Amino acid sequence: MPVNLSTSLTEIKGIGPGFLMKFKRLGILTVKNLLWHFPSRYEDWSEVANIEELIAGDSKTIHGIVQSIEVKRLWQRKMVIVEALIADDSGSIKAVWFNQPYIKNILKEGVAASFAGKVSERKRELYLSNPTYELINKNFEGGTHTGRLVPIYPETRGLTSKGIRMMTQKVLDSLDKVPEFMPESILIKNELPEINQALWEMHFPDTRESAERAGDRFAFEELFLLQLNNLYQKIALAKEKAPVVESETKEIETILKSLPFRLTPSQEKSILEILGDIKRPRPMNRLLQGDVGSGKTIVAGIAAIVTAKKNHQVAIMAPTEILARQHYKTLTKFFNDFRGGIGLLLSKESRIFYGDELETETKKNNFIKRVADGKIKIVIGTHALIQKNVNFKNLALVIVDEQHRFGVKQRAALMLNGETVPHFLSMSATPIPRTIMMTMFGDLDLSIISELPKGRKEIVTKVVDRINRDKAYAFIRGQVRRGRQVFVICPRIEPEENELVTWATLQTLQIKSVKEEYEKLKKKVFPDLKVAMLHGKMKSQEKEKTMSDFSRGEIDILVSTSVVEVGVDVPNATIMMIEGSERFGLAQLYQFRGRVGRGEHQSFCFLFTESEGRAVQERLKTLVNAKNGFELAEKDLRLRGPGEFLGNEQTGMPDIAMRALKDPDLIKTTREEAQDTIRQDPNLKNSPNLKARFKEFQREVHLE
Repeated sequence: MPVNLSTSLTEIKGIGPGFLMKFKRLGILTVKNLLWHFPSRYEDWSEVANIEELIAGDSKTIHGIVQSIEVKRLWQRKMVIVEALIADDSGSIKAVWFNQPYIKNILKEGVAASFAGKVSERKRELYLSNPTYELINKNFEGGTHTGRLVPIYPETRGLTSKGIRMMTQKVLDSLDKVPEFMPESILIKNELPEINQALWEMHFPDTRESAERAGDRFAFEELFLLQLNNLYQKIALAKEKAPVVESETKEIETILKSLPFRLTPSQEKSILEILGDIKRPRPMNRLLQGDVGSGKTIVAGIAAIVTAKKNHQVAIMAPTEILARQHYKTLTKFFNDFRGGIGLLLSKESRIFYGDELETETKKNNFIKRVADGKIKIVIGTHALIQKNVNFKNLALVIVDEQHRFGVKQRAALMLNGETVPHFLSMSATPIPRTIMMTMFGDLDLSIISELPKGRKEIVTKVVDRINRDKAYAFIRGQVRRGRQVFVICPRIEPEENELVTWATLQTLQIKSVKEEYEKLKKKVFPDLKVAMLHGKMKSQEKEKTMSDFSRGEIDILVSTSVVEVGVDVPNATIMMIEGSERFGLAQLYQFRGRVGRGEHQSFCFLFTESEGRAVQERLKTLVNAKNGFELAEKDLRLRGPGEFLGNEQTGMPDIAMRALKDPDLIKTTREEAQDTIRQDPNLKNSPNLKARFKEFQREVHLE
């Protein structure tokens, strides 16, 4: 039966239901999934030695005959040990395996096999510890798992690298030739192997160099396709029409003078960039980046007011109701003379502000009708704002908090009479490294707020080890007695190695972590203080009540997961205490720290850690001395990889391409090749294979 990339694993002979279930756990359903499940590393078992040549510490392959084999059961330790004696013409050596009793049924006496593993020594006797093995003929020919550079794959419970190797080789042996989609000129120019050769060299390389060359090819192709996608997005958007929102310098100066504070230079620069974009008849697609507390909301608010004063509508979308309410509060506070209507639409609340502190609560149906009639110019809410029943009369600007992209489908849903699409501004407090910015968000223009507002006190940051924990608790109690409040962020719990990683798994682990920390602080450490907790599984009303109680000062200490309510502004919270701080990325720790220091009082950030390792201490000290989130993000990229910013499960891109996001030269090259390809062949008419693969890529990779 012919086998191609779209063939289901259910059609491959020799893969039983048990194996299929295990492959499914790894997201492997088709031949393509299997072949693109790339090795995470390679073990070098290529050096074959005679037994008499072995010395302790060697990692080599031997060929031999099984002389004897026995199973020993250590009942008290609940352990099974398999011991075999292997001999070749030069001598013999013992091999030992733990808790694998089935090996006795495979490695029978007299069987010829190849063994690869580390040579250990105990009581002056050498032995092979848990060696990889495979049966071979008496001439010692063959070798998939030994005697070569052996791929080691990401595994799951009950499915080892050995099993994955066997299936991969089986599939490669019967695979039809895979059509090459990368233009030949690009492969030659960048010295990259053709796809069929690259697949073999990725899984069964002869040398490390050939494995690296194959890896380079697959990383290159993914980034090349991503760059193509970005360029096509930009081209498509440039063809759309958007409302023209004019603004004059005098008008902007009047708005700035009405504020009770002076904007920073980068805030002013960002406003000019945004207002410059929305003057044009094509849609803006811009990301406004700045540290927590750097004043992004006021920049976006000015853009919203300018737009609304020109009789256009603005939608401001936040990830949570609490943040939506916070944005509403900010706009009504600083632009309280605006009479065009600032509205807040939540699941169980709708209110409108018409200037001079006149605010009315209204029924949702009435609110939605007023939006449709254009009588509420600025509408703030969660992403529910783009539901079918909310229709805008003349929407010109969409502002989204902490969502870098706004999809083509979402834009289409907001198109007005099929004629124009709104301008789009995204706000983010996540400092994203330059290389990731260039690739993952390469279709967005960028505005950066690089400094904090004047008058902010520097947050005192301390690394707290096990010995000084009680001192820190005493200090926290003292601050609470003086009327201050405390955020506690719980450690990010990593799943066990073989555990299937899903969002639900991670959330469950986080909630367990919060509950344990809450119980400890409430009952043992601060029984005299008001301690509450917040996590993602709580009902919306519970979360709302807890956050408003905390904001009003009715809770002293709030214990939370790392993902709940990022950006919530509580000026009286002056202490950020982070448990298990070594488990977070530097950029994330920097964001947590930015949640305090919003008010007049001195603020503190305590990085609790159980680790005394030098590397951990040095990394945390980097945060203590950090003045800039972007600098930290670059360090995080080197230390922890792109998953820290994008989420390993969130993009659909192979790990090999994710790792390549650290390489600025590769990113530059793939971008240039993508630009040349579109310049020479705008619709990819001359490259049908590339066109087909590109469409497939757009389905696979989810960047929204």
